[in-house]
Amino acid sequence: MTKYLIRRLFSAIPTLFIISFVVFAILALSPGDPLAEFALNPNVPPEVRDLMRQSLGLDQPWYTRYIKGLGSMLRGDWGYSFASRSPVIDLIWQRLPNTLWVVGLAYLFSIALAIPLGVLSAVKQYSIFDQAVTTFAFLGYAIPTFFSGLMAILLFSIKLGWLPFIYDSTIVVKDWPTLWAQIRQIIMPVAVVGLTEMANLTRFTRSSVLDNLPMDYVRTARAKGLRERTVILRHVLRNSLIPVITLLALGVPGIFTGAIITEQIFRVQGIGELLIRSITSSDTPVIMAITFVYAALVVLFNLVADILYGFADPRIRY
Repeated sequence: MTKYLIRRLFSAIPTLFIISFVVFAILALSPGDPLAEFALNPNVPPEVRDLMRQSLGLDQPWYTRYIKGLGSMLRGDWGYSFASRSPVIDLIWQRLPNTLWVVGLAYLFSIALAIPLGVLSAVKQYSIFDQAVTTFAFLGYAIPTFFSGLMAILLFSIKLGWLPFIYDSTIVVKDWPTLWAQIRQIIMPVAVVGLTEMANLTRFTRSSVLDNLPMDYVRTARAKGLRERTVILRHVLRNSLIPVITLLALGVPGIFTGAIITEQIFRVQGIGELLIRSITSSDTPVIMAITFVYAALVVLFNLVADILYGFADPRIRY
């Protein structure tokens, strides 16, 4: 196992370097100028614009900027935002709690509901319960979050007036009223993100359990006189979790980068909203930092998924 981990970690290093190079090259060669607002302002003299470009390093070739930026990033210096002139790492740390609070809760909510629903739907195949769960899963998977989010705002905020449709990131939980205000404002974004994730995860769980139910080991377990609940939970579910583990592990990086569309709809000041704002303003350091973190998390949780396979299936050895 140790040799396997070391080998995977060493293979991840060039992967991350290649990803960072490709992303930076695309951002550098794409149209857009982070100082476009100053270029269109007649009150800003050309020499001032040139000094600003030199201070930000925009007068240098893109490959030179990439090498310098990569060296600074390896030293822990993520650079400064072109738009806000603030350290990139500070911007990410400011937005991360909101993203973890909303998207993290939605992910836990989807896992807690999707796996039991998927197992029960497979066990009760072709029943009314199975048809209802399958229909709900297909609707949740097919309906985009921008549509379900807008429908939720129209129904629960505008028509009924039950829930606020703008997320207030300044609320600090100190007592019961502030706790209730925090709960009310996260219900809709958590539900929109969680239902979409739950639909996808439910389909995978149901399909995996159905693949394992006709297996010989299931018939053998039943022939030994084991209770049906024990057969399903101890044998079928454990073997069915292998494809589900992949889906769960690869979904974790999305928690850190945020639900981009949902954060835009509900005005959640999270990482996803910061990424969209940075793209529209050609803020290369912020885009580069968020993209690199996401790529590193994808590589890391791919490794975590491979390790968890060994715990779910004892036949897998590294």
